[in-house]
Amino acid sequence: MAAREHGDAVADVRRDQMLAAASTLIAERGFHDTRIADVAKRVGASPALVIYYFGTKDSLLTEALRWSERSFYAATEEMLQSTDKLRDRLEILVEWTLAFDKQGASTGDWGLWLDLWAQAFRHPAVKKDRAELDAQWRALISRIVQDGVDKGEIADVDVVTFAIMWGSLLDGLVVQVSLDDPVVDFPLARRIALEMADKELGLAPAGRRSRASKKS
Repeated sequence: MAAREHGDAVADVRRDQMLAAASTLIAERGFHDTRIADVAKRVGASPALVIYYFGTKDSLLTEALRWSERSFYAATEEMLQSTDKLRDRLEILVEWTLAFDKQGASTGDWGLWLDLWAQAFRHPAVKKDRAELDAQWRALISRIVQDGVDKGEIADVDVVTFAIMWGSLLDGLVVQVSLDDPVVDFPLARRIALEMADKELGLAPAGRRSRASKKS
């Protein structure tokens, strides 16, 4: 039993190494210019072993994205424990989401998402994986907003519809920012996302809340 558990642990480490390598390579080169052999070489394995773990290159892409998203969701859980107010939570979420080019504990790699969207357009299996990943993203937004409703910070709203709308808005803004749009830069994208949330949820912007608290 101990030997089997050790073998499983080694396999998990090896798999994570491949996912880390795939995530980095796809972000650097793009999906089409990344080969299974490139991932294998990066971790000192054979292409056959990478195929054994993931089956296809499309599967490797989606699993690499799931792997890279772990840090984002883990950091988000920590943020929710340390940050109480709904508006503050949304502000942090916007900043982390739009910081597509930062490789840190709180941000994922938007290059992987851009490639995933492109593959999902033509490949049904990738389309299914994309839907599952987006459902996770919308569920997070819904949960954060519902918590604000439960705490009495905002009136009751359709959290599912808001999550679809706001999540899609953030995705679209990320595309503009990541492609260095000459008009939609990070500050503007951040302002648009937060103003939309404030309007739809009936929240007071941070500056207005600060002034109100000083008067009281």
